[in-house]
Amino acid sequence: MYVTAIIPAAGIGVRMGGTVRKQFLELGNMPVIAHAIMKFQTAGIIDSICLVAPPDMAEYCTSEIVKRYDFTKVAEVVAGGKERQDSVYNGLMRVDPEANIIAIHDGVRPFVTEDIIRETIITADKYGAAVAAIPEKDTVKEVSEDLIIGRTLNRKLLWRIQTPQVFRRDIIEDAFKMAKNDGYYGTDEASLVERAGHSVRIVHGSDFNIKITTPEELIFGKAILDYRQSLVCS
Repeated sequence: MYVTAIIPAAGIGVRMGGTVRKQFLELGNMPVIAHAIMKFQTAGIIDSICLVAPPDMAEYCTSEIVKRYDFTKVAEVVAGGKERQDSVYNGLMRVDPEANIIAIHDGVRPFVTEDIIRETIITADKYGAAVAAIPEKDTVKEVSEDLIIGRTLNRKLLWRIQTPQVFRRDIIEDAFKMAKNDGYYGTDEASLVERAGHSVRIVHGSDFNIKITTPEELIFGKAILDYRQSLVCS
């Protein structure tokens, strides 16, 4: 098994506001994206990393992220596309030919653990496709455009999908090829794989494995970082 992680970090961060893109905001002593890459750098099951950067910041990511933090597993920094799906596709086209397992992880999810990474990879290797997720705790309503509740969904069947999302290479390439031919854009890689007729397994993620896209989530992220650092020091 040869595992390559694609880490898309090419977003513009419009929900965050400000002048610094969300993936480059400081979280503790490193940018958010550096925290995310570090988890895959130190995970023994990961063989290589493909970082997908904003086209105008590829050189910056190479010098100020990859080289600065000595991320030796990053084989290439690839320019992203217009949408996240385009960015992941660009990365997929550049991964090592030997890679037979592809792990895709949001560049703004800095708190994934090595256990989650390993479990999703092992499950995908066995079944073809696996994603990290957590069960929904709140009651979820389906609402019309004019904000009228239509029905209450069964939360026992609902999971909040996270990353990493991991696939055998043939499965994810088949899914992207079909989506590209049809001009279809999904909200995540698993939706493309589902659409191509493949089953996707759930692996338990973590409530700490948050995606930092808003100022409020950055506050939560700093609290998580402080909590984890307190555990190390205690």
